[in-house]
Amino acid sequence: MSTGTRIRPGSPAADPAVLHQAAALCLTYPDAAFEERLPLLRAAAPQLHGFLEHAESVPLDALAAHYVRVFDFKNKHCLYLSWWTDGDTRRRGESLVRFKEAYRAHGLEFSNEELPDFLPAVLEFTAQTGDDSLLREHRAGLELLRLALTETGTPYAHVVAAVCAALPGPSPRDRAEARALARSGPPREDVGLDGLPPYGHLGLLPVLSGEG
Repeated sequence: MSTGTRIRPGSPAADPAVLHQAAALCLTYPDAAFEERLPLLRAAAPQLHGFLEHAESVPLDALAAHYVRVFDFKNKHCLYLSWWTDGDTRRRGESLVRFKEAYRAHGLEFSNEELPDFLPAVLEFTAQTGDDSLLREHRAGLELLRLALTETGTPYAHVVAAVCAALPGPSPRDRAEARALARSGPPREDVGLDGLPPYGHLGLLPVLSGEG
């Protein structure tokens, strides 16, 4: 990670920056570096214990295989936020530009080929800047992702649930309420909610770096 946020044992559980940074790490493909960080994450982010306890209890290769099964082959588990609102339409290109513009407004640029709406990248950005506007704008998609992961029974549901719980207002109880939340937001095409193909391989976290 190249952000200014540092996860420290004993950090307040309610600190949004700590939660967002830890959630970003949990939602990336688990590698040896992630395994080494597990004790630190557990100490820093009690909100994520439902996932971290599972991550500590299984071999790394089993966790990695589970990540691939959950996120690489399930449209309804897509980690790309603009997919939920725009699907495979030209509007999605416009949405991706808005993500980049939000990063640039804080002096940040990508140094990776990953798409800028990848949820771990958005969480990293939020942790570094304190700006949660992208998460709030895409709240409906986050909630639909939370509901889908919960129904699947994957421990990754705990991570997305913690992110949703940290946003203002209560979480929708079901898909109907989540879609109603989407309709009450900025007008856009309501496509991408079901049946469209995912975008790209969900791999490593994009790196945000300050402009020189």
